[in-house]
Amino acid sequence: MRKVLSLALALALLAVVIPCRAGSARADEGGMEPMKMNVRIGERDFLATLEDNRAVAELTEMMRQGPVIIEMDDYSGFEKVGSLGARLTASDAQTTTGPGDIVLYNGSNIVMFYGSNTWAYTRIGRVDDLTGWEEALGSGSVTAEFTLAEE
Repeated sequence: MRKVLSLALALALLAVVIPCRAGSARADEGGMEPMKMNVRIGERDFLATLEDNRAVAELTEMMRQGPVIIEMDDYSGFEKVGSLGARLTASDAQTTTGPGDIVLYNGSNIVMFYGSNTWAYTRIGRVDDLTGWEEALGSGSVTAEFTLAEE
């Protein structure tokens, strides 16, 4: 009887210690497959692979309610930045970004890179195919629309 109670207690503890990752991966026959997000800039569509963190889970919930549309401005000739209009849970780490990286800055700003920078960010995702990325972002302001990719 003690072994059964110990096993039940251990399983209950594991259920608390290993939380379910809400929204950043989906079940696949071979395991977990990363979730994808569509990024539309003007008439150009890009597919991005999402990270597995709390900010992404929160952003995913926002996208389930409808498209997340952000007006983004150029900053320093290597990134576009815009206010999300909400705060997400940040888990910032010193990061060197590259073209196609999408990050959370200061808990409430989305940054999309067409150049490189090193700063403390929370990674959101990365564009899978950079063909036309820099041209779509251009040199001025853009409107970016984020939606969940079809499963």
